[in-house]
Amino acid sequence: MKHLLFSLFLLAATFTTAIAQQTSVLFIGNSYVFTENLPAVLYYLALERGDSIYYESSTPGGYTLEGHTTNATTLSKIASRDWDFVVIQEQSQKPSFPPAQVASETFPYAQILVDSIQSNYECTEPVFFMTWGRRDGDLQNCQFYPPLCTFEGMNGRLRESYLQMGLDNESTVAPCGAAWHQMSLVNNTFWSSLYAPDGSHPSARGSYLNACIFYATILRKSPVGLEYYYNVGATDGPALQQLAEDIVLDSTSNWFIGHQDVVSDADYSFSGLTAQFTANAANATDHFWDFGDGQTSSVENPSNTYGTDGDYTVTHIAFSDCGSDTTVLLVEISPLSIESHEINEIELMINENNVVLINPTETSFQIEMFDLNGRLTFSGLLGMKSSTNLENKSPVEMRVIRISNGRVMRTLKVVN
Repeated sequence: MKHLLFSLFLLAATFTTAIAQQTSVLFIGNSYVFTENLPAVLYYLALERGDSIYYESSTPGGYTLEGHTTNATTLSKIASRDWDFVVIQEQSQKPSFPPAQVASETFPYAQILVDSIQSNYECTEPVFFMTWGRRDGDLQNCQFYPPLCTFEGMNGRLRESYLQMGLDNESTVAPCGAAWHQMSLVNNTFWSSLYAPDGSHPSARGSYLNACIFYATILRKSPVGLEYYYNVGATDGPALQQLAEDIVLDSTSNWFIGHQDVVSDADYSFSGLTAQFTANAANATDHFWDFGDGQTSSVENPSNTYGTDGDYTVTHIAFSDCGSDTTVLLVEISPLSIESHEINEIELMINENNVVLINPTETSFQIEMFDLNGRLTFSGLLGMKSSTNLENKSPVEMRVIRISNGRVMRTLKVVN
């Protein structure tokens, strides 16, 4: 389907515009996902702006990544379709444990799941769901590992582990825990309200914040201005939307967001009438250029010589099996560019009825000479770094000489 859509783009010569997205998302996790129905909140957030999200979940209570690697339902759902995104969430405590323990009990299973996801469909983007520390820390394990005794310590370890999983598996991280931490710094009372009464699971506010984080992470858009507030109200909703924008979109590289996206950042420079184009593309396997003058190219970094001055709309499409991106450039060719073209380096010498053209350049030109009545009296090639004698036996006093390289033309009038 992606190849068909690309062909239609070429045939219609249309440009990419901001259009509604249709995105499929599978959530693999546990009660941190199904409490307050995070996938459904994300669905309705997206729907508010006309985007469609198809979602499924495999979220048995208390489940670990190790458990998911052998869970028949999880594996069946992974294989059920070509997912755009698969969200991966570990049991809430395990990534906060000491680094050596996490390295042996969590990281290997994260890799197994990512391998399963991308073996099913190489274009699926795994997204690790960075969870948050418990409100009062992990009192169950605090005695064994002191960083777990506070929210800050536990949250910090979760952040470190999820970022490592993203880095190790070339995957995106949805920074929900980072947003919860930021709220704890600016408004402790509001932060406390992100929790359900157990001090662990998300409340409606907490799940809404998480959904806004996923909205920004997956759709690459700001949730600010959406009028779907779930159960948090029109006062708290915008504040949580703004927090999600600040955490995600102000620092996407921190969370490896977009590292798999196909990107075109095309640019150009020119000399005379020739423009040198550079794709500056990421994750692209193929390229299409429309130079705006009827010429096209599939070369990554092509050049194009324009025949006349004017403004040309140039389109570059970078694409792969997993997506595409478009840059539109306005290339301005000024009369000064034509005046500086090498065609103007051709020298003309007159000796009675003979005209000698001298070409000092590395380019060959087609030469035609016409008499006063428009009759062609000479046609030939003026080779590079050479000269041509245009002998004219006609007694007329004026001749017109046309010099061309097929794209640029220069006309001279010669009067004896």
